[in-house]
Formats: sequence, C-alpha cells, structure tokens
Amino acid sequence: MQVQLQDDRVTGAVGTTGALDTLDARNTGDTRDTRDAPAGDAAPAPAALAVRGLSVAVRHRGATRTLLDDVGFDVPEHKLVAVVGPSGSGKSTLLRALTGSVPADSGEVRYAGRELRADYAELRHRIGLVPQDDVLHPQLTVKSALRYAAALRFPRTTTEADRERRIDEVLAGLRLTGFEDARVSTLSGGQRKRVSVALELLTKPSVLFLDEPTSGLDPGMDREVMRMLRGLTDEGRTVLVVTHSVAELQMCDLLLVMAPGGSVAYYGPPGEAMAFFGCETWADVFHAFACQWDRDWAGEYRSSLHYLEYCVGAPADALPGISAAPAVPDLPARAALPAQRSSREDRPGSSARATPAPPASASCFQPGTEPRWGSQLRTLIRRYVAVIFADRGHLMLLAALPVIMGLLSLAIPSSSGLAAAAGPAVNTDAATVLLVLAVGSCLTGAANAVRELIKERGVYDRERAAGLSRSAYVMSKAIVLGAITAAQTVVLSAMCLLPRRLPAHGLVISDSPVPELIVAAMLLGVVSMLLGLVVSAVVRTSEKTMPLLVLITVVEVVFCGSLFPLFHSPVLEQLAWLSPSRWAVAAQAATIDLPHIMGPPQGRTTTDPLWQHAISQWGTDVGALALLGTACLVAVLRLLRRHESAVLRGC
Repeated sequence: MQVQLQDDRVTGAVGTTGALDTLDARNTGDTRDTRDAPAGDAAPAPAALAVRGLSVAVRHRGATRTLLDDVGFDVPEHKLVAVVGPSGSGKSTLLRALTGSVPADSGEVRYAGRELRADYAELRHRIGLVPQDDVLHPQLTVKSALRYAAALRFPRTTTEADRERRIDEVLAGLRLTGFEDARVSTLSGGQRKRVSVALELLTKPSVLFLDEPTSGLDPGMDREVMRMLRGLTDEGRTVLVVTHSVAELQMCDLLLVMAPGGSVAYYGPPGEAMAFFGCETWADVFHAFACQWDRDWAGEYRSSLHYLEYCVGAPADALPGISAAPAVPDLPARAALPAQRSSREDRPGSSARATPAPPASASCFQPGTEPRWGSQLRTLIRRYVAVIFADRGHLMLLAALPVIMGLLSLAIPSSSGLAAAAGPAVNTDAATVLLVLAVGSCLTGAANAVRELIKERGVYDRERAAGLSRSAYVMSKAIVLGAITAAQTVVLSAMCLLPRRLPAHGLVISDSPVPELIVAAMLLGVVSMLLGLVVSAVVRTSEKTMPLLVLITVVEVVFCGSLFPLFHSPVLEQLAWLSPSRWAVAAQAATIDLPHIMGPPQGRTTTDPLWQHAISQWGTDVGALALLGTACLVAVLRLLRRHESAVLRGC
C-alpha cells in the first residue's frame, strides 16, 4: 500500500516568528519543479492523494476480518471526491487509515513524498478531519469554541489579533457571520456541521476529510453541506467526503464506490457510474452488492478503462501485468460508456494541464511551532471552566450536592460528636460520623469525574490528532475537577463536623482538629475523583459508568475500616490498602484519637494500627492517599494512550 498526498500549500513557509499574515498565498499554488522538464512540456500534475494497495484487517472472535482489501485510487488537486458504499464496506476505515488514525497492515502513507507514520507529528497539521459526530462543546458559543481551538492549534508565536482575524475569515467564508454569539447547541444540523468544518479550516489544511457530514440531515441541509464542500474545492482545496447520501453526488468531481469486503468497485466521474454498473438507480447498485456477494467487483473494476485512467494514471503498456488493451467485463450497460474519458485533465499524472484552481492558503505549521504545554494547559482549563459555568443546571447540581449530603449527615444521632463521652461511657457514634463523611467525599469526587473523559472522547481524539498534549488534557481535568471536589468536601465537612462536639486539639495543628479532618476529606474526594477518571478512561460508553460508580462507592464503604475491623484479616487488609477511604478514615481517626473515644472493643486487645494517635501515623495515612492519587493519574495517562493509534502514541 502506498498513499501519497501532494502538499498544495503555497511557497513561502511560515517561520517561527509566526504571525498568520505570513500564511497567505504568495504564488499561484503550483509548487511543481519544472527545472528538468523538456522545453515546451509542462511537468505532469501530481495527484493530491494517491492510494496503492491499502489493506486493513482485524481479529474478531478468533477470526480475521478484512476491513480494506487492496484499495487504490488517485485524487487530483483541488477536487471533491465522494466515497459511497453499503454499510460495512470500509468507508470510515478508509478515511481513518488515510489520516493515520488506523494503521494499515501493509504499505505506507506519504504526504508530499514524506512517509506519514514517520513524519506524523508535523504532517498532521496539514490534514483536516471532520468526524461524523460533532467535536464541539454544545455549551459554548460558536466564536468561543473557535477561539479555544485556535489557541490550542495555532503556532506559539501567533498573536491574539491574528487568531481573531483568522476566525473571522473562516466564519465569513462558511457563511457563519451573525452566528458568532449563538450557542452551538442552538444551531441547526447543517450549521453545526459548518462550524465543525470551520474548526478544521482554522489551520488551513491542504486536504480535508469528512466522515458522514450529511448524516441525519434533511435533503435541503444535505445539499447545503455539499455546496459548501464544492465551494471549498473551488477555492483550491482537496476534499474527500464519506457519505451514505447519493442525492448530491453530481456536485463531486470523482466518485469512489466501495464494495462489501472493503474493495474498490468503481472510481471515476459520478455521471458514468450507472453505466459502469449497468444499473438505473443507486438502489439497484446497492441491491446488487447485497445479492451478488461472491462477485469479484474489484477484479472487474481492475480490468476496466476507468481503473487505468483514474487509478493507474499511466499508459497501459507501461504497467507490469496489465495489457495495453485490458479485457473489460461484459457489463450490461458498458456499451453506453464512452471508450475513453476525454477530459484527461482530471486524470492524475496527465500531461494535459488543467486550469489551475485558486490556491489554498498555506498551512500554519512548521516543526517546533506547536503551542507549549503550559499554554495548552491554561487554554484547556479556561475552556473547561467556561463549559461548566455555561451549563447552569449542572452548576446548580454541583453546588447542591454537598449541601444535601451535609444535611443528611446531621441525621446521625451523636450526643458526644467526635469527642470523648463524659464519664465511663464510650462514644460509639464517632466511627459512624467518619463513615458518612467518607462516603460523601468519595461519592462527590467519583461522581464529578466518572463521565468526563468518555463524554469527550470524540473531542479528545480529534484534538489529540491536531497536536493536543495528552498530559495537558488530563491535568486540566484533574485541576478543575480537583478544585471543585475540594470545595464540595469543605462544605460537606463543615456541615457534618461543625455542629458536633470536637476534641480540643488536633495532631499537626494543635489549636483545632477541624483543618486536619477537612484535609483528609478533601484528599479522599480528590483521589476518588481521579479514580473516577480512571473509570472514564476504561469504559467505551457512558452507560457503563453508573454501575461502576456504584461499585466504587460500595468498595470504599466496605474497606474504610469503620464497619468492621480489617487489621486482623491478612488478605482483606492488603486489599483495603488500595482503597482511598481506608487511609482517609485512618487519618481522621488518628486526628481525633478514635480508639480512645470508642473505648477498648470487646474481644480485642489491640486497636487498628493505622488509627494510632501520632503525627507520624497521620503523615503516613495522608502520604498513602497522595500515592494512590498519583497512581490513578498515571493510570489515566496510560489508558488514554492505549486508545490512541500507533502514530499518536509517540507524539
């Protein structure tokens, strides 16, 4: 397999000094080297995209399933190409393979003669990809979403004024002027798709790929989106769109039809497809795919003149294994097809010079110009905070949750609070109070984070491919959610502790035990939040997060040490060390000297060693919480890396 993308950027590359003014076109867009060409002969126009022998297979339940089978085609510069085919024919897999999201089993991918896998860190900035699902935060306005995207993607030396100018240019070009302050969630399907395209056009990619951009749209919106793509190619871009809709294929320059099994059944002008297949409608073509499943569609196509003209791009006698006069299959309507397409300027490699399209603007990137890690982190934090504050319902829930749990904790009868009972009596309710506080902190933290990564998986995947730092993304989540969880646990702890009697002194802070108790609760909430991020990184659907949230809460309750003694159970005690609640309750128990408050238990001569009323023990308990939190953070990074393609893991 060989894929070659011709860089259609203009000359005059962007230097590291970097204002976007320097990105504007400075030549005609023809970057071919004609120094060695014979006098009077124009150099052959290279294909913007050339695919050879692309194959992808996966293992499923012990069997090998072929997703792409020896796919090959050429795309000339500044053309709109549609990819159609029945479900399961490998259309989306093809798109992901061309953009590096799915590694091919054989061959290589080249962009301007450079291998995509080896140079992916730089080449990914020249390829735009609009996934099927919107990669926008619906809570944000159109312009704010583009501003955050520009800050994450543009070179580090780009000024804010340059970013604003580029955003305005893209909005005007896609007829989105006037919608800048509209929330993404209030836009129509076609408008949201245009905003998704605007997101990719910010960095002026040379080639734009779209996966099902008209899915779920009515016929009018379908035509609007295709007209938009037609306009992009007329402006000098190369666009490849995967679609199920066949209503507006006449707007495309070329059509790629995928057959079941992931092979090419046809590639050529849309107007010649029906004659090639010998059918009257696309319904007949798709019906033939379903009924004639054992037919060699790829073999028939490879024996056709369309294959020679639009895939091979060279005289038949110059190609090994292909005769100058290939045997064309006896298709019913083949006689109606012209012997050879006369408009040879569309054929890749043709010496006939086509009328050049207006040049696309230059890409914004050179190696080493990506935004710095700290800049990405600050942008991600600002965006996440904006998303949270834009959703008032969610914000009110975050504020109400600790208050509700704090009020419920007051229902626990505890005349002595967390202090020693008067006289010979013992305080048996203190452990229950610590248990309720631990459950509230754990539930608050885990609930905040358990869906955060999975609900943004599409956003993360696209931004990661565009240059987003994995660690900056995870740290932005940890910082914002950590601050929210800490504030919630402070409110919960204050409502749970302050109305009760407390010991006169603490361990580390002798004046009061309250700060130490709150610190332990805060750490438990934050570590539980990080544990929720681990769950969110593991699951593949949001529906699986709620059962796991319940499971986390139950495990925290069982292993906290307040329900029953753990220190005399060798296996159970070691398992409890992995539970954040075990160490948080132990730190709080050490602060208030819980063994002394509860009195010596009947039938036991020792107390829990983690509850020892000593500064060193409190430090050990808190240190164990910090260690568990660090382990969860590392686990999230590793899990996100596991979901990424091979080319992204090294970036």
